[in-house]
Amino acid sequence: MAKAVKLADIAERLNVSTVTVSKALSNQKGVSEEMRGKIKQLAKEMGYVSPSVQRRMGGEKSYNIGVLIGESFLEKYDSFYWQMYQMVTTKAASRGVFTMLEVVESQEEQGLELPKLVREGKVDGLIIIGRLSKKYLDFLEQEARLPQVYMDFYDETKDCDAVISDSFYGMYRLVNYLFEMGHEKIAFVGTLLASGSITDRYFGYAKALMEHGQEVRKDWVLKDREEGSCHIDVENYLELPKDMPTAFACNCDLTASEVIRKLNAAGYLVPEDISVVGYDNYLYPGICQVEITTFEVDIKEMARRVIHSIVRKIAGENYRKGVFVVEGHPVYKDSVKKL
Repeated sequence: MAKAVKLADIAERLNVSTVTVSKALSNQKGVSEEMRGKIKQLAKEMGYVSPSVQRRMGGEKSYNIGVLIGESFLEKYDSFYWQMYQMVTTKAASRGVFTMLEVVESQEEQGLELPKLVREGKVDGLIIIGRLSKKYLDFLEQEARLPQVYMDFYDETKDCDAVISDSFYGMYRLVNYLFEMGHEKIAFVGTLLASGSITDRYFGYAKALMEHGQEVRKDWVLKDREEGSCHIDVENYLELPKDMPTAFACNCDLTASEVIRKLNAAGYLVPEDISVVGYDNYLYPGICQVEITTFEVDIKEMARRVIHSIVRKIAGENYRKGVFVVEGHPVYKDSVKKL
């Protein structure tokens, strides 16, 4: 069966970009008439068929996409990343694409072992949910030689295709809400540099404080885990400050629930004595008795964007490259008291 002609194939023959080819074939501006004519003629000669025509003909190619998640992200309760994977699967199915999950175990990650899905040639591309080590990501890029898109993280050291939530602006809005509710003594809970999202949320917190004339106090920036770990361990890493704030802004809902448990053990009630906000709007039922005010991540849109990018990347078609930021919205519940 003949291999489908891609935009990249036409672009390579004429030494132009795929964007130029796309514009020429869709009669958009930005391409000279001479070049447009050459592109259309070559596309005809090569037998190029646009994706929209392929879909109408029922001939859209079905891909197998591997989804990789580090085992450390699936350790506790019904993980937020399970929900993310389920949404990716749903969006993939709506595109006629199949997904195959593989959990990357710690020893495989440390030993730089290729996932079984890659070794056995079962997938056409990879979606990686949740940050794996920089060393392992570089190894995957070099050895797997498959199109890849990151979900819920990005690699700040190189160009990559990724879909993330707006962690910076989300936490900024939550902390502004705490100020609106009368709070000025606000702590941040999250181990800086443990992940890109935690660090981005910290900077959103810091921006809100600065705009309200407050300085970031070191004793109010609290750890919730070991540096470099995704395993939340508030019990062992968070120490309540001697000078207590009136509110805690936590990097995720699970951390927020653990902070509430620690505050209760110290004799504080939430929200009567101390207010708490989280992030993600995802917490397994029964973990916390207080409904936590939070910022909801639009997982559905993140999954749609990830599938859109990986399918077009595999097909060699034009798509938005780089890091794509998906907005969310605050969800107001019961864990914040107006002062």
